[in-house]
Amino acid sequence: MQIVETTNEGLKRGYTVTIPAKTIAARIDSEVQRIAPQVRMPGFRPGKVPANLVKKMHGDALHSDALNAALRESVDSLISEKQLRPAFQPNVSLGEGYEQGKDAQLTVELEVLPAIETPSIEGLKLEKLNVAVSDEQVDEAVAKFAAGQKSFKDAPKTRKAQDGDQLVIDFLGKLDGEPFEGGAAENQPLEIGAGRFIPGFEEQLTGAKAGEERTISVSFPDDYPAEHLAGKEATFDIKVHAVKVPGEAKADDELAKMLGLDSLDALKGILRGQMEQETAGLTRTQMKRQLLDQLAAGHDFPVPPTMVEAEFNQIWAQLQQEAQKEENPETALKEIEAEKDDYRRIAERRVRLGLLLSEIGAANNVQISDQEMQMVISQAAQQYRPEDRQRFVQYVQQDAMAAAQLRAPLYEEKVVDFLFDKAEVTERAVTREELEAALEADEGDAAAKPAAKKPAAKKAPAKKATAKAEAAPVEPKPAAKKPAAKKAPAKKEAAPAAEAKPAAEKKPAAKKAAAPAKKAPAKKAAAKK
Repeated sequence: MQIVETTNEGLKRGYTVTIPAKTIAARIDSEVQRIAPQVRMPGFRPGKVPANLVKKMHGDALHSDALNAALRESVDSLISEKQLRPAFQPNVSLGEGYEQGKDAQLTVELEVLPAIETPSIEGLKLEKLNVAVSDEQVDEAVAKFAAGQKSFKDAPKTRKAQDGDQLVIDFLGKLDGEPFEGGAAENQPLEIGAGRFIPGFEEQLTGAKAGEERTISVSFPDDYPAEHLAGKEATFDIKVHAVKVPGEAKADDELAKMLGLDSLDALKGILRGQMEQETAGLTRTQMKRQLLDQLAAGHDFPVPPTMVEAEFNQIWAQLQQEAQKEENPETALKEIEAEKDDYRRIAERRVRLGLLLSEIGAANNVQISDQEMQMVISQAAQQYRPEDRQRFVQYVQQDAMAAAQLRAPLYEEKVVDFLFDKAEVTERAVTREELEAALEADEGDAAAKPAAKKPAAKKAPAKKATAKAEAAPVEPKPAAKKPAAKKAPAKKEAAPAAEAKPAAEKKPAAKKAAAPAKKAPAKKAAAKK
């Protein structure tokens, strides 16, 4: 095999690799010897078919397999001989005009990871902001939780519905006098004043009594998700079955027992644990940002453009997705478009920090055990339908790149924990509000790095979702060969996030009618690192 370097610019490398025809021929001969005992041909005893006839029968397939094997081996030899660390799978192409029986010439192009001096981890100083969860905060959380468990009881038949009351109704929606799809429901609960139905629907039922029938007129909003209803005038024939009044929400042992707990103290303990876990997560995030800022300030080296582009595309896709959820998507998209260069710089910073953390981990023998990796794979498999989970596990076990993508976040956190242990940490007690303010300030600073810092008021609405300069560090990935036919099973549709609640039996959800329901405002993502 002959190797000629054609490109050596920055982190880009290019080579031509010549594979002698005799190497490919030797592979074909070896494969013929392997399969000959299984070949059957009339006039020959099993295993006695001459090699030249085997080649004649299976020549094209044998040559194709031998050539592909030679290509893979040659690229692996090139990487080993030149001591390359590919940032991504090398781009390999066979020279034009190749003919069977002749030397094969390959063009290999790739980007390599930069050479990074072993980073110094001495002198790291971090401040840990601790938030204590007080009894008063727990009591407030319990009261809020109890209020969310609102129940309704039947009111006297003569009661006229008012704000806060719940009606049980049948309704039939019509456009131009004709019923439309999705516009009917029976025994539908509706709380007056809750604002869950389109404007004007609930208000027109104020004063209704059990047994009453009404016809109301409403206008669907112009941005209503069902296009055939958006902006249309409609009528609804309503029949009121019952009027219910809200019961008193009490935070007591009875509430806890409804949830399968022994007492109110047990409920308080669960809520306290959730609050402490949440504040501990925020504290860790704030410490991690300090750590990454110190590492970024002390190291500057070129990073592979392809890695930066891949990271930027991930950031950009998430930003666009979040912008679409805003009240005015066009404005939100324009705002992030104006800051596109900043996000590209953020992507570069993320990649650099990822490589830096990977180097620190390797230099200090930070490792992930097989047991930890199996746990990560098992957790990831829960995103799929039960019947697809085992197939997903097999896919990850067979695809090195898929495994690396799952491994990277865990490896990052283990390196961060290692650096926390090495750093000089001072602690300070703060309130929840002070901790959140510190995170918000860090986010604003990080979003401006390495660009000039911008006024705090000029933030794109969707920026919180992804505009963090924290790394999504990735260990240098192996240049794995992906089996073309292997695909991960399709993920199940994600369920909407719910408020964290103590473990309890789930009540069956009441069916909601699609037509008059008000479009819920999109929640801003809050996935902060």
